[in-house]
Parts: sequence; structure tokens; C-alpha cells
Amino acid sequence: MVKNLFKILQVAAVFIGTIVGAGLASGKEITQFFTSYGVSSFIGILICGVIYILVCSMFVKISTKHGLKSYDELIRLISPGFLGEIIDIFTSFFLMSGAAVILAGSGALLNQYFGFSKWIGILIMVVLAAFILMKDTQGLIGVNTIIVPSLIIVISTIFILYVLFSKDLISIGHLKSIPYYSDKWFLSTIIYAGFNILCCSGVLVPLAHEYKRNFIVVWGVTLGAIGLTLLCGAINLMLMLNVPYIYKYEIPLLYISHRFGSLPQIMLLVIIWLEMFSTVVSDVYSVGKALQNASEKEKVYGKTSSKAGPVRKLLRYTSYKKSIFLIILIALPISQIGFSKLIQILYPSFGVISVIFIIQCCYFFMKNKLYR
Repeated sequence: MVKNLFKILQVAAVFIGTIVGAGLASGKEITQFFTSYGVSSFIGILICGVIYILVCSMFVKISTKHGLKSYDELIRLISPGFLGEIIDIFTSFFLMSGAAVILAGSGALLNQYFGFSKWIGILIMVVLAAFILMKDTQGLIGVNTIIVPSLIIVISTIFILYVLFSKDLISIGHLKSIPYYSDKWFLSTIIYAGFNILCCSGVLVPLAHEYKRNFIVVWGVTLGAIGLTLLCGAINLMLMLNVPYIYKYEIPLLYISHRFGSLPQIMLLVIIWLEMFSTVVSDVYSVGKALQNASEKEKVYGKTSSKAGPVRKLLRYTSYKKSIFLIILIALPISQIGFSKLIQILYPSFGVISVIFIIQCCYFFMKNKLYR
């Protein structure tokens, strides 16, 4: 019982660590997808949490039922044909680009606040990520079981301090009076939940294969989603009480924490960098597992083909560990394109594709009566 509980907590930590990233830890994602929609944003955060639990549980049950090992198998099972090919390619590109964006962001963060060269920041993250990724699934679990509790402690500390110093401002009446900039909160919630969930499939499918037991991963996802909902709600409340000033800052939570002295700010910056690190690990791990799975299939089924192309021949010699270095080598030049350019193109389009895939997943789940 205790052993199963520990595994559930591990899955919850991986789930939170995969979704959070630097954007959520800094407050930037919450500002963009929730805070700007006013008091309705709290309803959006609750709906987002429910979607996480329902859809991710479907992913786990489908993966276990069909013995899937990576997200590309899940995509091709649920969405066979041309559309599945597009979703698979786009997901792989998004995960690799996401890792590239984070590498660029980590270099910029250390350069801006600590004066290091951008390339020093990037290389530190690459070396550490490669070391963790060499440990396979245990490395992914291990790094998140350290980073996620640290994230919760830091955000909770800032939230408690803020509530103690600003308790007079916290009321339903005051929150309703805060100006908002759009009423399309439901659409924003669905898109945000969509691309986070499809990214999560990259770690959830291998975890379901690793643990072999539905209830461990499903309960882990449920616990993680509840924790994430509470965390997002707390961040959203602090951000709303600081409208419109938060829109001027790249790291809105840093603006909120500055009134409590330099220590909370330093702690927050460290957590943001660590969340960048956990995102890189999760993204590269996801694509690495997909390449490993493709390589295993090619070794089994590709031997009969005498006219295999260069990509298929390369796949036969691509192990998980080799794929890690291949992905990092591809991500490094992409990281130089720039954060804002990648985000403007990738996030909206990937969000729409993710929503389409989630609808297909729900249909597949109900059609095959996997809820029984």
C-alpha cells in the first residue's frame, strides 16, 4: 500500500512538472490564458483541471489496453490515416521546438539576472539534461520528485505572504470589479488544456507501460491535476489583484514577490530555471521514447525490406540514448530562432490540433467502451 502510494506521488510529480514549465511558474501563461479574462478565469482553471483528469485517464487506459509504449503509437491508434500523420509530426516538432525554446530561455534568464553568457546557460542545461536523461524513466521521475515539491513550497510561501499583506483586497466584490480584456475565457481554457494534454501524452504513455497498472497512473494524474489546479488558482488570484501592472513584465510573479525582499525573488528565479530544466527533460524524453519505439519496430519489420531509405536505415541504429543526443543537436540551432517567433506560430496552431485529437480520443474511448 505504501509502495503504491509512493508511486502515485511520483506520477503526480511528473505530471505537474511536465505541465508547469517556466511559463506557468513565472505567471506569464496564467496571465495570457486566464487572468486577462477576469473573474471567469477561476471557472476556466477548474474546467482545465477536470479536462486533465478525464482525458489523461483515457490516455492511460487506452495505452494499457493496447500495450502502447510512446505517444506516436497513441496518436496513430486514435487517429489513423493522414490526420494522424499530421498530428504525430506536429507533436514531435512541437516537443523538439519546445525544448529549443526552453534552452534559449534558460540562457537568456541567466544572462539577464546573473550576467552569465547565454551559451554558458544553454550548455549547463544541456549537460545536466543529458545526464538525467541517460537514466531513462527513473531520471525523469527523480528530477520531478525534487523540483515539484520545491515549486509548491516557493509558490505557497509567496502566496501566504501576499495574503497576509493584502488580505483587505481579497473579496468577491473586488475581484468582480477588476477590468478584463476579453470574454472568450472558455475557448482560451480549451486551447490551453489541449496543448498541455497532448504534450503530457509523451510521458504518460511510457509511464503506463512502465507501471503496468492503470490505477497508479490514473490516481497520480488525478492527484497531480488537483495540485496543479490549486497552484494555478493561487497564482491567478495574485495576478488578478495586480492588474494592470502585471502586463508590463515578462515574469509577473517576480513583480509580485519583490515587495517581500530579495530572497523570495531569488528562490522564484531558481524555481523558474528548474522548471525550464524539467520541461527540457520531459520534451526530449518524450521524443526519445518515440524514436526508440520506431527503432525497435524497424529492427523487427524492416529486415524484410531490401529498399529501405536512409531514414529507416538510421532508425535501425538509433537507441534511446543515441536519440537523446540527436534531439539535443537538432534543438540547439532551433533555439537561436527566438522565443517570441516560435511561440506566436506554434502555440495557437498546436492548441487547435490538440483539441481535434482530444475529440477523437473521447470518441475512440466511448466507441470501444474502455470506461467499463
